[in-house]
Amino acid sequence: MENNYTPEQLDNIESVLAEDLIEAGANSVIFLDRAGNIIAKSDNGHCNHDVYSLAALGAGNFGVVNAMANIVGEDEFSLLFHKGQKESLHFTKVNEESLLITIFGKEVSLGFLRLKVAEAIKKIINA
Repeated sequence: MENNYTPEQLDNIESVLAEDLIEAGANSVIFLDRAGNIIAKSDNGHCNHDVYSLAALGAGNFGVVNAMANIVGEDEFSLLFHKGQKESLHFTKVNEESLLITIFGKEVSLGFLRLKVAEAIKKIINA
């Protein structure tokens, strides 16, 4: 999948990730295409995650869950959430070509994160 973003758009997207999500308490954010290629990313400086493997696996996970959605009569599930003891993962469809993966700790509520992600996606789409 080809990345059709200009350098200015990528700078704007990276600013949105940092200012809207990292500053709101997310540990790490990955904006990726549906094939698992990272388009932009940001973190709080304390993450040592293998974001490239996470992006590839996240894209695959999203695809598998959408196949399950079709089985139960849904077109897709546009949101996935995996809760862990220390960190949780929030996957959201941005548009037909891209996803946003947000890693956050237990100090950030899921409701607040969902609100911030929705706001960030609007800005990314308009970048």
